[in-house]
Amino acid sequence: MRGVAVVVGGLLLIGGATVVVLADQQSAAEVATLHDQIDRTTDRLGDISEANLTLAEQLTALRSQIAEQESELSDTSGFLP
Repeated sequence: MRGVAVVVGGLLLIGGATVVVLADQQSAAEVATLHDQIDRTTDRLGDISEANLTLAEQLTALRSQIAEQESELSDTSGFLP
C-alpha cells in the first residue's frame, strides 16, 4: 500500500511540476506577445504624431489665410487691395 502511495505521490508531483512549467512557458509567451504589441503601438503613435504635426502646420497656414481674407472683407475704408 505504501508503495502505491509513493508511486501515486510521485506521479502527482511530476504532474504538478509539469503544470507549473507549462503555465510558466505560457506566461512567458504572453509577456512576449504584450511586448510586441507595445512596440507596434509605440511605432504607430510615433507615425500618428508625425502626421499630427504635418496637419497642424497645414492648419496654421489655413488659419493665416482665413485671417487675411477676413481682414480684407472687413476693410471699411472701401479700398480693397
